[in-house]
Amino acid sequence: MSHSREHAALAAYGWDADWQAEYLRATADPATAGPDPLPGRVVRVDRGQCDLVTPAGTLRADTEFVVPRDPMRVVCTGDWAVVDADGAPPYVRTLLPRRTAFVRSTSSKRSEGQVLAANVDHALIAISLDAELDLGRIERFLSLAWSSGAQPLLVLTKADLVPDGATVAHLVADAETTAPGVQVLPVSAETGEGIDILAAVLAGGTTALLGQSGAGKSTLANALLGHRAQQVQAIRDRDGKGRHTTTTRNLLPLPAETGGGVLIDTPGLRGVGLWDAEDGLGQAFSEIEELAADCRFPDCAHQSEPGCAVLAAVEDGTLPERRLESYRKLLRENARLAARTDARLRAEQRKVFKQRQALGRHMLERKRGPRRR
Repeated sequence: MSHSREHAALAAYGWDADWQAEYLRATADPATAGPDPLPGRVVRVDRGQCDLVTPAGTLRADTEFVVPRDPMRVVCTGDWAVVDADGAPPYVRTLLPRRTAFVRSTSSKRSEGQVLAANVDHALIAISLDAELDLGRIERFLSLAWSSGAQPLLVLTKADLVPDGATVAHLVADAETTAPGVQVLPVSAETGEGIDILAAVLAGGTTALLGQSGAGKSTLANALLGHRAQQVQAIRDRDGKGRHTTTTRNLLPLPAETGGGVLIDTPGLRGVGLWDAEDGLGQAFSEIEELAADCRFPDCAHQSEPGCAVLAAVEDGTLPERRLESYRKLLRENARLAARTDARLRAEQRKVFKQRQALGRHMLERKRGPRRR
């Protein structure tokens, strides 16, 4: 069987002609690719190893060759990789360049990004209707989703808990106002409402399922997969939230009869910190960006400047004041993170420079020989 026909077995996982071209470039040097290279997609990462689906089946491979210092480049669920299948165990030799990556900032003081999913076509954001809509959280998720390069999609889960259709329609309208350019779908995994429409939207692509713990992500994943792939636990009585049931990021194939594709289910996110989200903020608040184009001053901060089209829209009620406040808040947060990240990079560069200076002095002393007393 030819390589191209072998690799076609990966089509259900997103393999296409562009990935084939990247793979051929990556394996042009046998010294880099190993003696028995295979393409593979990472379906799970766990403690220095990962599971990959390959033309030879699912392999568990070591990631020792691809452990960078940059946390943004670590192996992640959804990555495409070159696997040396000849090893015992097999080794991941290199990662193919990512098309998209959903990234958030970590909660640590080190100002690092964490890649939650790679090579994603749809960022499926799950928001539960069993509590009041948190519009600010929706805006935060959407800013990150747009920044990832994926197409955001907002699902309002547990629609069966809302007493009537009129209330559901009102909540959908509120969400649509908060998510310009994003499709909003009310769904119920319990009754099946909206699941067929959602499956049709996601067909054939890679979807990352994101949301807070208790948003019904695992139940929704099972409904899309058509079987109980993800464990679901009862909602806690004291706060109405679900227990954490998804503890790793898993890539799962969607049924061919509903259009196929793959789903990356992620653990519930307590914090959703922005990471390099300036472009994403512009898309998440696109109506403000459009209004700003009509401001008198090109550098208008939309605070108290004369001729500000954004403030005028707030004044006449066409732009909710809450929306502008949220935009300002997220812009400030993103700017603070960018400044902190730049400071960290400068500190790392100074550290490397000092190490090189020390090494240079050491080599010079060795060349000169021991000093005479």
